[in-house]
Amino acid sequence: MSDTTTARRHELNLYRRYFDLVAAGRKTIEVRVRYPHLADMAAGDTIRFRIKGTDETCDVRVLRVAQYPNFEALLDGEGPANVNPTSTREQQLANIRSIYPPEKEALGALAIEMKLLGL
Repeated sequence: MSDTTTARRHELNLYRRYFDLVAAGRKTIEVRVRYPHLADMAAGDTIRFRIKGTDETCDVRVLRVAQYPNFEALLDGEGPANVNPTSTREQQLANIRSIYPPEKEALGALAIEMKLLGL
């Protein structure tokens, strides 16, 4: 037996505006709360993003996962243009916090660096 871990596949929903950026290869960092089911995500894993209620999907390979204490530290550490090239840092912070309330942000933030499969 070896100590190597097997790459996992995750399925996550995305809003249309973010899905389109991922599918175009323009969004390279996905922001998530450090929920227990995501805490073990690692480089080599794949993510299938889906627009909820549709059959539209796109697959990415996880290149790196970084943990941050909050969304501000994540945006400063990763660079806002990598998270969403169409919005300013302040707009992104407001958008992220409209999705995740303070009690969710308190769990910590994950920056998931990814590459679109098939490119």
